[in-house]
Amino acid sequence: MAAWQTTGEIRLPGGRRLARTDHAAAVRRFGGPVAVAHRAEAVALLAARLPEGTVRTGAKAALVDAGDPGAEDRPARVRPEGTADGGAELTADLVVAADGIHSAVRRTLFPGHPAPRYAGFTAWRLGVPAPDGVRGAHETWGPGSSWGTVPPTGGRIYAYATAAVPPGGRAADDERAELLRRFGTWHHPIPDLLAAADPTAVLRNDVYTAAARPPAFHRGRVALLGDTVHPMTPNLGQGGCQAIEDAVVLAHLTAPDAGLGAALAAYTRQRLPRTMEVVRRAERIGRVTTWRSRPARVRRAALMATTARLAPDLVLRPLDGIADWRPPAGTYASGT
Repeated sequence: MAAWQTTGEIRLPGGRRLARTDHAAAVRRFGGPVAVAHRAEAVALLAARLPEGTVRTGAKAALVDAGDPGAEDRPARVRPEGTADGGAELTADLVVAADGIHSAVRRTLFPGHPAPRYAGFTAWRLGVPAPDGVRGAHETWGPGSSWGTVPPTGGRIYAYATAAVPPGGRAADDERAELLRRFGTWHHPIPDLLAAADPTAVLRNDVYTAAARPPAFHRGRVALLGDTVHPMTPNLGQGGCQAIEDAVVLAHLTAPDAGLGAALAAYTRQRLPRTMEVVRRAERIGRVTTWRSRPARVRRAALMATTARLAPDLVLRPLDGIADWRPPAGTYASGT
């Protein structure tokens, strides 16, 4: 389920509000409200539009040949792994690789391209029953760390936290205990959310971002999509959004009457510069949220508070040109 983000705030750990935005500001700036949806729910909604049995999760495969869009007798070839039929190869006119931030397909297509690099912080995610009185969203910025609470959907609240720590770390006891140590004295409702969290359901993942601009978003008959080709920090909430944009643009360009080679070249031209700009903006905000020194944090708080007081809508400025994206003309209705 999606939640219309009615209000959003940036705070300090003691509760002081630095900036605030609301539904009306988003409508003024972008032409519509901001909707927040859990990624798993968004994936389920999309998968539900497909015929039963179309999606096979947990199925491993390897790209054997990227194919040649200019040669009808050279399709892309994929070999399933660990299947009952011994891994008989599959052929395809087009392979869409969305195998994530540590993509094996990306390494196969561009072996010299650098792997994503550690962004400098780790992230925790958790969902808990929504306590009374929690309505809007907020982010709280502390020394080298941040906490975020998203409006409740379906009676539950999604929360996340980040901390600037070396990669590969894990709590000696459990990750909820680690969150309590780091955020347990921060403002309401953070302690209540942590108290309600299931220690076994707190996810922790190091955050990675693109180390360099990719050569292209395609090669042969293979198109790369989402985190596979433009991994980014979560600071703008755009990882899943940009993947959906990729899919929409790719679907339009690769219409049945389009030449595949030209369509994939156009896909790279349209998506590469846009997504790299989103990567850059998200990484820049991620660096700001991990500032540790007191002078830097004082400057950060003063700038946020002054900006919010003089021009409240500017809190949304990092999403200019992103949140107001529209799909190509002539969108189609899936399943009709």
